[in-house]
Amino acid sequence: MKAHLMFPDRDLDLEAPGPANEEDLTQDLGLERLFQAMAEGDKFLFEVARVTLLQSLADPSVISYRQDVLDDARRQPEVVRELYRIASEAIEGEKRVYGWLIGKYPMGIVHRSIEVMQLFLVHLRQLRQLAQEREGQVSSAGLRELFRMLQDQLPDDYFELIEDHLKRLRFRDGIWISARLSQGNKGADYVLRSPASTKRSLRERIGLGDQGGYSFEIADRDEAGARALSELNDRGVNLVANAMAQSSDHILSFFTLLRAELGFYVGCLNLEAHLAAKGEPVCRPEARPAGECQLRFRGLYDVGLSLAGEERLVGNDADADGRSLVMITGANSGGKSTFLRSVGIAQLMLQCGMFVGAEAFRADVREGIFTHFIREEDPGMSSGRLDEELTRMAVIADSVGPRSLVLFNESFSATNELEGSEIARQIVRALTEAGIKVVFVTHLYDLAQGFYQQDGESRLFLRAQRAEDGHRTFKLVESEPLPTSYGEDLYRRSGGWRSGPGEEALATAPGESRPAAGERPGEDS
Repeated sequence: MKAHLMFPDRDLDLEAPGPANEEDLTQDLGLERLFQAMAEGDKFLFEVARVTLLQSLADPSVISYRQDVLDDARRQPEVVRELYRIASEAIEGEKRVYGWLIGKYPMGIVHRSIEVMQLFLVHLRQLRQLAQEREGQVSSAGLRELFRMLQDQLPDDYFELIEDHLKRLRFRDGIWISARLSQGNKGADYVLRSPASTKRSLRERIGLGDQGGYSFEIADRDEAGARALSELNDRGVNLVANAMAQSSDHILSFFTLLRAELGFYVGCLNLEAHLAAKGEPVCRPEARPAGECQLRFRGLYDVGLSLAGEERLVGNDADADGRSLVMITGANSGGKSTFLRSVGIAQLMLQCGMFVGAEAFRADVREGIFTHFIREEDPGMSSGRLDEELTRMAVIADSVGPRSLVLFNESFSATNELEGSEIARQIVRALTEAGIKVVFVTHLYDLAQGFYQQDGESRLFLRAQRAEDGHRTFKLVESEPLPTSYGEDLYRRSGGWRSGPGEEALATAPGESRPAAGERPGEDS
């Protein structure tokens, strides 16, 4: 039996290696908050969230397959949560069944397998009943196929047959074994037999009937004889023990995969509940084939940052279809880095089949997502910060492909503007000419203005808004780069700039400009 809720033709592999830049993605995009919100304290759900979010899909049809299942889950959350509960209880119940003597004695394996199978039958009946009751309420191919499989492969006569076999394997009427004599009068080819009749007459039970064979009794204190008889029993039931263990392992594997794949959708429901509590919108994104260079959205926000605060965030709109470079400039602490993270998180959420934190979102799938964010200077570094940035860029260059997405945040600003702009310019040109999509946040005016003057029509230039009084709206608008980032606004707001006699007050009044949730004045978030 297969669940096939994540892929139409294969199982989810939680052991599959993540991307080589997993640590950078998690740190730069703030993915830890998403994992925690999806898990709600459950370690297993945390691991499922981590693996699935970072295992990006490159096939829009598989993305759509998952999105259909997720749509069903969002319409019928109690169905998915009940399926997950049943699978989880089956797995946890199996762990509590005693396991001593398993590795050494076949009879121990048989007895444990019987207990496990009895437990599994209860949960398989619950799954089938749920499938019968809810089949007409789901529309996705994944859930409909799961419900059809549960009903087709688990009919009433299946449960009756299994119950009968388990009853026989308890050997309440003794163990019937056949064997032949081999060289040295040793037994060989032991086969467990089903008795012709389990009912005996009163005369047979008291030993007066026809025995039909020979028998012997072992004395109470004959430990060697008892041990020899136990060994004969084990030889007789060895094949059955192996078959029972394989059967229970097969059903356990089904429950394990079912729980893992359902765990993804339960995590999505948990995340949506957190966002809905704040009134944040989510949408089903449109995944386009790789190479189309599409990126368009409305009301896009940083899901991780939203989870960290109590208020709704300001969403942004943009149309970057057909443009391989999006360059963001503008006022300090105006929401540029937050916007950059929102793009990266949305791309990851789209490519794992999730909803996206936006009112609408469309993008072509990318075969790799890479981040190059500015790092805090490490006093223990043996080289300068620019060397460290170039080293990280070299690692990305070794892994990036022609259909990748690279997000730069204040990169190559550790040197003077002319040198940093020239380094960044050559890197961006090489990437975009190779078909790689680039989103670049920068304060390097020479870099941004150079691209704008040379081929501004083929690029998208966004600028963080700033009102005349210095107020940050945290909205990004399509606009030409400016030679200032208005760092003096932050200086004024911090109280460092005082107006003198007869001079107009320049400091921003308290409460006049409020950062988005999780942002602090003085940070370019």
